[in-house]
Amino acid sequence: MTKKILIVDDAKTIRQQVNFTLSKSGFEVIEAESGKEGIEKLRANKDIDAIISDINMPEMNGIEMVLAINGDASLPHPPILILTTEGATEIVAQAKKAGASGWIVKPFKPEMLIEAVKKLTKS
Repeated sequence: MTKKILIVDDAKTIRQQVNFTLSKSGFEVIEAESGKEGIEKLRANKDIDAIISDINMPEMNGIEMVLAINGDASLPHPPILILTTEGATEIVAQAKKAGASGWIVKPFKPEMLIEAVKKLTKS
């Protein structure tokens, strides 16, 4: 069965790169431009197997989205991989404390992203 991945990033080019990389490896991809839209997509697609999210976005950033998802019992709680230019130790710690499952710094290597998503979704 195809694994469904939600990409949440305000940069269209990053969403396209991640979508291309994952689609080529057999994943189904859904895109959102902000944490707020990511939560709406998760609410509409309860079968999402993992989320890949940026940190810095308008409306609701990635850490706020992770906290909102984990604080809402009506939502599924798929693993969340943070994909961002932020590499500061305190931001990584904040994301992990919020409930993020992993962290990849942009620019990403496609094979590293695919391996991380496979590990998160056990596929």
